[in-house]
Amino acid sequence: MAEAGLEREVIDILSLIEKKQNFLLSGGAGSGKTYSLVSLLKKVSEKYPKVRIACITYTNAAALEIRDRCHIGNLYVSTIHDFLWDNIRQFQVELRKILCEIVNDPNGKIQNPLSDDEEEFQLLDDIQITYKEYTRILKGEISHDEVLIIAKKMFETYPKLCKIVCSKYPFIFVDEYQDTSPLVIEILLESLQKVVEPSIVGFFGDSMQSIYDEGIGDIENYIKTGRVTKIEKKQNRRNPQKVIELANKLRTDGLMQQASDDANAPNMENGVIKKGSVKFLYGNDLKMAYSSEFMKDWNFENSKQTKELRLTHTLIAGEAHFEELYNIYDSDPVLKLKKDLKAYVKKKQIEIEEDKTFDEVLNEIEWFYQKGKNTGKSHLEVFLDDPSNEKLYSHVKDLPYSVVSKFYWEKDQLIDDKIEKDGKIIRDAKRDALIAHLFRIQDIIALYISSNYRDLLRKIGRKIQRNSDKRELHDELESLRLISQKSIGEVIDFANEKSLCVKSDAFNSFIEKNEYLYWRVSAVPYSVFQNLYSYIEGRRPFSTQHKVKGLEYENVLVILDSSGWNKYNFDYVLDDSIYDSLPKGKKESYKRIKRRTEKLLYVCCTRAKENLVLYYPEPSSGVIQGMERLIGKDNCVNLGLV
Repeated sequence: MAEAGLEREVIDILSLIEKKQNFLLSGGAGSGKTYSLVSLLKKVSEKYPKVRIACITYTNAAALEIRDRCHIGNLYVSTIHDFLWDNIRQFQVELRKILCEIVNDPNGKIQNPLSDDEEEFQLLDDIQITYKEYTRILKGEISHDEVLIIAKKMFETYPKLCKIVCSKYPFIFVDEYQDTSPLVIEILLESLQKVVEPSIVGFFGDSMQSIYDEGIGDIENYIKTGRVTKIEKKQNRRNPQKVIELANKLRTDGLMQQASDDANAPNMENGVIKKGSVKFLYGNDLKMAYSSEFMKDWNFENSKQTKELRLTHTLIAGEAHFEELYNIYDSDPVLKLKKDLKAYVKKKQIEIEEDKTFDEVLNEIEWFYQKGKNTGKSHLEVFLDDPSNEKLYSHVKDLPYSVVSKFYWEKDQLIDDKIEKDGKIIRDAKRDALIAHLFRIQDIIALYISSNYRDLLRKIGRKIQRNSDKRELHDELESLRLISQKSIGEVIDFANEKSLCVKSDAFNSFIEKNEYLYWRVSAVPYSVFQNLYSYIEGRRPFSTQHKVKGLEYENVLVILDSSGWNKYNFDYVLDDSIYDSLPKGKKESYKRIKRRTEKLLYVCCTRAKENLVLYYPEPSSGVIQGMERLIGKDNCVNLGLV
């Protein structure tokens, strides 16, 4: 079955398909797994033109990329959740039955929405189960998590459903399988395989690049029992030799990558793999790392060439100087107080008079700390002990409880980014109306600064008919450009008054419903938002370590700082002595955190196409020794001694 131009791994997979065997294509970073997937989809479509092929993946962006690269008529591409929902949505009677069974099961993973847990949950026959962005079980509305739970139960319970899906999709390929829920793997490799003519299931991905807790990580048990045949793709087309060597030491699954034998691969030069560089710098001053000889030629102004990776947006917000806005969206004290209050009210089944003020409700209910240093104090009393909370509370205390109880916002509404492909936006950012309005204002300023007058006039909807119009617009835009030291509220009002960025119905509606949030945000200096804009638009070198999965840069700086973050710990990866010093009860937790951190570090390091620097502020001697074992003593530099 070998054909010219096809990769060896694709030829091997085609052979497995002929034998009706399930398979896994496992490839490390930069191995070209998506290229192999697309090649395989085209060949399978060509060989079996009358059957439908399903290709499912973790994100909408990945689904769009595959669809754009294939152009295959008999190919169905979607996210995993959409695929499952599309195949169960029509069976409403069964969906209602299964949902009720799960809710009423004490071990079920969907919470009973009834206040009395003893009461049996039932749904009326006229209620349709619908898939939403939110969950309201009483109305039959389910979201992402419930779709997976219900789908697994549906496929377990109804063999006919399995038969329908296998008949409809003889081939089901799963991209980025390592981020796929174990529930989905069980549907594909347990329930569907009981059919007389089961679907052939193929997985593509890399267990070392699973950086989400809900991912399955690997499918080794199915490989050991022969239900899945594993094919390794060992080539690396992205990283230089030094980075490959480090990456291979970080891998824990036995797959050892090697430079591609393709002379035209990005990591090859004149037929020889680039050497590259890997350095470990440490010291208590990051500025010394920036100014060291190892990064002296790095262009931090070019974010497409150079990237600085940190663990969280919280750590970046301070460095990129938009923490004042970030803190409002991520950790507003009133929002937390409201959330904790609602949880307490629900737990105690307290009836609240919705028209009473927020302050009246807080003062009337018995809500006291039961343990710790605040034992005996009310939650409101402790909240107001912090002087910075007094002004915030005074703004909401007289609002109806019904208004405050609906307060909701989250950091993703601030920092979510659009997805672009080949210069085209394939998914808009999911920002709230306020932040979206601010982005429009800053887009106008950016167009003015870059002298892109054609797009500028189109964006503001202004026509220039005489020189006086041009002068007037110039003066207004210049004033807008120079207003950055004013507050966000003042900039919004100025842009609206000058008809440069008019307040839309969506904006006004959002402000009306979120007056407290607007009150807080509008007081922040506009320059803080401009810093956020530069970060989101990729004009700053910062990024989170999770966000760059799948991307690549010439120079990569990784900040090894996991302080204040209990899900990751770089010390666990680098200092082998820690495990022996832990009490027996903490060893399992250590192993989970170490595995999770190893994968994150692997993803970070393999972004580098030329140079990689890892910086640790104040490492222990065990961490230093660990890095020396990984990259050599000569490549570990104490900045305090330079």
